[in-house]
Amino acid sequence: MYKVKSSKVHGKGVFASEFIPKNKEIIEYRGEKITKKEGDRRSEKRIKKYLNSKKTGSVYIFELNSRYDIDGSFGYNKARFINHSCNPNCEVKIEKGQIWIVSLKNIKKNQELSYDYGYEFDKEDYKDHICKCGYKNCIGYIISSDDIHKYKKHLKKVQKK
Repeated sequence: MYKVKSSKVHGKGVFASEFIPKNKEIIEYRGEKITKKEGDRRSEKRIKKYLNSKKTGSVYIFELNSRYDIDGSFGYNKARFINHSCNPNCEVKIEKGQIWIVSLKNIKKNQELSYDYGYEFDKEDYKDHICKCGYKNCIGYIISSDDIHKYKKHLKKVQKK
């Protein structure tokens, strides 16, 4: 149903190897179930590693619920290569301790899968998360569609100074 290959968006991506209908569970985001505290520790360590080097990298820590995260950095987790988009064709469904990537619309063969990473807007570090999705209305940063208004409010304040 999907294949991993080079992406124009970022590094590798996941692409449909056949037509995928709307509302189809495509791939489970798998990995080690860890506590929030451990997830935060691993995230911080990985972020520092990549910010202090010329390499690009990803954290692969996915929030499962208020107590646990999934560390999806393992080779068997192909879902970790699904890139963010400001105009996604998939969404995340968390149910019964599992994280599924589900199609929001019909996806054509060879089309790259994407979803909104849902990063909350934080005026201190939003610039660390550059978006390269190429969508005509992309704001240039990976910020949850729910938080775009916070970003725009922040921009107005900065522009007044």
